[in-house]
Amino acid sequence: MKRRNICALLLILAVVLALPLAVAAETFPSKPLTYIVCFNPGGESDLTARIQEAPLKKYFGQDVIVSYKIGGGGSVGWSELIQSKPDGYTIAGDNLPHIILQPLTRGNAGYETLDLQQVYMFESTPNILVVRQDSEFKTLQDLLDYAKEHPGVVTAGGSGSSSANELGVIMLNKAAGVKLTYIPFSGSGAATPALLGGHVGALMTYSTMAIRYKDKFRPLAIMSDKRMSVLADVPTFKELGYDLVEGAYRGVAAPPGTPDDRIKYLADTFDKVMKDPEVVKKMDENGFKIEAMGPQEATDFVKKKMAEYKVLMAEMGLIKK
Repeated sequence: MKRRNICALLLILAVVLALPLAVAAETFPSKPLTYIVCFNPGGESDLTARIQEAPLKKYFGQDVIVSYKIGGGGSVGWSELIQSKPDGYTIAGDNLPHIILQPLTRGNAGYETLDLQQVYMFESTPNILVVRQDSEFKTLQDLLDYAKEHPGVVTAGGSGSSSANELGVIMLNKAAGVKLTYIPFSGSGAATPALLGGHVGALMTYSTMAIRYKDKFRPLAIMSDKRMSVLADVPTFKELGYDLVEGAYRGVAAPPGTPDDRIKYLADTFDKVMKDPEVVKKMDENGFKIEAMGPQEATDFVKKKMAEYKVLMAEMGLIKK
């Protein structure tokens, strides 16, 4: 009997000693968050991550490590993300339409669109066509007239392949009956020096770059439904007779299999970050439009855009089989 009581006491003691470890193991977050940026420093994904970094540390409750995985128009980083441990400590900035167009047009992009578990969609930026301030093209019509007379001669740089920028050039070529030659770079931050140095004749970039380089770039037209207040002098393509609305949406995603409670924690954290007054101010100043889609709404939005882009890519004969 005495021996049995001793065994029972030892068992209770073992449970009591193990309890704090179990609780600690369930505590989230308890270590730094790795935030993968899939494009060059200086582009929109990098600018956004840097604006978010300080408040993200504050609201996440742990340090944040911004890590660059550049290449393939973002696919290098997204391929790495889906192979990461799904524990809520690794996320990556993800971009639409890139994560949809790459699997559609490449066949094997290294990931599938829905492999990326949506956490929060936080911003959008419309495409904008710009030239240098000293360019001979004063208006969109000037550029298109020259392009019609010289097919393939006008080069337009942009952020990556199978991106919103490339899609914008493809759509403009089709709508205007011209042939601009698209030159992909590893992000809009890398494409900008190419225009400044005269290596390309134009850029299909984002509203943010037109604002950052307003003393060096001449915007010709923007692919938004209506003019942006921070670029009030820039006409929309629609105003100029081309029904073109296109651009990029950005958010963060986690590896497939990340537990729902950790996805929710991350989404709630980003919601607080994007409502932080200092973040709102910087996003406005830099030409970002703030979106606010949680995990389910972002996933539904991705699926809706998948259906739209599949039809568009099929019409253009660009789906890889």
